Amino acid sequence: MENTLPDHLPAFPPDLQVRPAPEGLARVAAFLTAAYPEHPVSEEDLQRLAAMRLPDETFRRVLLERGGEIVGLWEVGVPRMDGHAGWLSIEIAALPTEKALAEPLLAHAEAFARAQGAEVLISRVREGGWEKPFLEAHGYAEHDRMWVSVLDLRTLDFARFAEAEARAQTTGVQFRPLSDFGPFDEALQRRLYDLMAALLRDVPSTTPVSVWPFEVWQMRFASKLKYPEGLWLAAAPDGSWVGVSELHMPVTTRAGMLHNGLTGVLKPWRGHGLGLALKLVAARSALERGFTHSRTGNHSVNRPMLAINDQLGFEKEAATVTMKKSV
Repeated sequence: MENTLPDHLPAFPPDLQVRPAPEGLARVAAFLTAAYPEHPVSEEDLQRLAAMRLPDETFRRVLLERGGEIVGLWEVGVPRMDGHAGWLSIEIAALPTEKALAEPLLAHAEAFARAQGAEVLISRVREGGWEKPFLEAHGYAEHDRMWVSVLDLRTLDFARFAEAEARAQTTGVQFRPLSDFGPFDEALQRRLYDLMAALLRDVPSTTPVSVWPFEVWQMRFASKLKYPEGLWLAAAPDGSWVGVSELHMPVTTRAGMLHNGLTGVLKPWRGHGLGLALKLVAARSALERGFTHSRTGNHSVNRPMLAINDQLGFEKEAATVTMKKSV
């Protein structure tokens, strides 16, 4: 989406070339990894995010280059987790030696977002990084935080949870992978969508989770589900699905690691330990498939799921903080 930005924006140093990001994403991934080596990004990660964008969705990524090397970047797009009307996300990044670029990078990103009619700007940053105090100095305030946690599945003492699993089984609920239910056709997709949408609307968070319409979910999730054997469902005695735990997406930059997405149980079935049991059965399955680690993210206000993760032995990493600014 092309727009002419205001002339009064701060200029970039004259030795830099400013241009839209090319189609090839390998160089962008390498730059982001160099800027944040503790959180590497793969070309596959960026391709997956690009494939999720809708045709008319606001998005722009602009690179700053010196001598053919990317030294900075700004990006504006529709938030995946906070996709509310009028909200746009901003990302700025610079090599450790180029942090002076942060000021013009943010100004250009904000100007583009405003030109798209943004009412609220958000940016997701790591706790302890330079970006959080920088954004606070420019009118942003903490809106939400996610705890990223990792569990070494090889250290999980399943025997310690035998009593809890037995208690969950007294409900008559069966735990089965999605692959057990036959072809992942539209009927099965709608059944899974209905369950996940109901659970997402009930996730404790600062603002309600924005649930994608079925057709968008189908394009972004269902059509790209590669490992249905890693998505576990809790099936009630009458056959209805009452809970889910997603442990099926490999983390491309960490060998042996899976991303643990949504885990949840419908309200009428809570209080029986089904959430814990789902995570245990998914962990067993992951180990059997050769994976060694599980990584997940939880809103800081989601105390029930954080308590389960603590029981299992997940270790918290630095929080991911969502910064917010009203335009």
